[in-house]
Amino acid sequence: MRLGINLGYWGAGMDADNLEVAREADRLGYAVCWAAEAYGSDAPTVLSWVAAQTERIDVGSAIFQIPARTPTMTAMTAATLDSLSGGRFRLGLGVSGPQVSEGWYGVKFDKPLARTREYVEIVRKAMSRERLTHDGDHWTLPLPGGPGKPIKLTVHPVREHIPLYIAAIGPKNLEQTGEIADGALVVFFAPEHAEETTLAPLRAGRAKAGKDLDGFDLVPTVPMAVGDDVAALADLFRPYTALYVGGMGSAKQNFYNKLAQRMGYEKAAAEIQEKYLSGDKQGAAAAVPRELIDSTALIGPVDRIADRMRAYAEAGVTTLSLAPAGFTLDERIACLRAGVTALERAGLA
Repeated sequence: MRLGINLGYWGAGMDADNLEVAREADRLGYAVCWAAEAYGSDAPTVLSWVAAQTERIDVGSAIFQIPARTPTMTAMTAATLDSLSGGRFRLGLGVSGPQVSEGWYGVKFDKPLARTREYVEIVRKAMSRERLTHDGDHWTLPLPGGPGKPIKLTVHPVREHIPLYIAAIGPKNLEQTGEIADGALVVFFAPEHAEETTLAPLRAGRAKAGKDLDGFDLVPTVPMAVGDDVAALADLFRPYTALYVGGMGSAKQNFYNKLAQRMGYEKAAAEIQEKYLSGDKQGAAAAVPRELIDSTALIGPVDRIADRMRAYAEAGVTTLSLAPAGFTLDERIACLRAGVTALERAGLA
C-alpha cells in the first residue's frame, strides 16, 4: 500500500504551507499529491504549480468537475499536465453535486452515470490522439451540418495511458467506476464496511469489463491526527463529518448521508442532517458518533495508526491518501512523517 497526500481546496490563506507540505511529501517518498476544486480554486492551476516545484511525486486531480469542462478540454488539460510534469499526472473526475453543478456551472444535474460514461469515453478517445468523432446523448462531435470536422489532439502525452480515476460513493457509481476507470477515489471509507459499501460494487463492475481488482487503484482520502487523546482527536473531525453527512447536498440528495446509513448509522445520519440543515451546526457535530469518525480516520498514537493502516491494506486499499490535521505547517509536516513511520511499523512500506 502506498501513501498519498490530499491538499484539498486552496485559497484559504495557507497556500505557501500547502506547497511545502507537497514538497515534504515528495521528499518522504509519497506516491501522489491530490488537489481538489469546488467553486474556488481550480485544480489544474494548483497541480501545475505543485508539479513545477516537486521532483518525483505524482500530481492528481481529486477531482476535475465534469460539469466544469467539456471532455475535450479535460483531455487537453490532462495531456498538458502530463507533459509538463514528465509523466506524473493522474486524472480524477467526478460529477460534483446538484447544487454546484446547477448553481455554479449552470449544468443540469441529470443522468450523472450516463454523463460520466460518455465523458470518459470522449476523454479516452481524445487522449489516444485518434480523430475524434462521437455521437451520444450528451455530446456530438463534430456538430452536424456545420464547418466542424474530426480533428485530433496535437499534444503528445508522455505516456500512452494516463491513469483515470472517478470519485464514487454510491453502489451504481462504484460499479460503473470499476468497469470504466483505472481507480476509484473514495471518502469515509471504513475497512470494517469495505465489502458491502465499496468492494462488492467495484468487483461487479470489473467483472463486466472482464477484469478483477488486480491493478485497480482504490484510493480513500483519510483524515489523520496524531496524539495520545483519541477522543479529543476524534472531536477535531466532528465539524468535517457533520458538513458532509449533514450539509453536502439537499435533504433528499446527499450521497454521504446515504453512505453513513449503509454503514449502519441510519438514526445518527438523520439527526446530523436535520440539525445541520436547520442551522444547528454545533448540534450536528455533537451528534456524529465517535465510532463513525474512528472508523473513517487515522487518529491516536503512531502504533494505533499503524494497526489501522494494516486494516486498510487488508481491506484492499492500494493508495492511502492522508489529509493531515493541523493549523500550522509544523503540525501537518509532523503528520506526514508520522504517516511514513506508521506505514513502516505496519510492515507495509
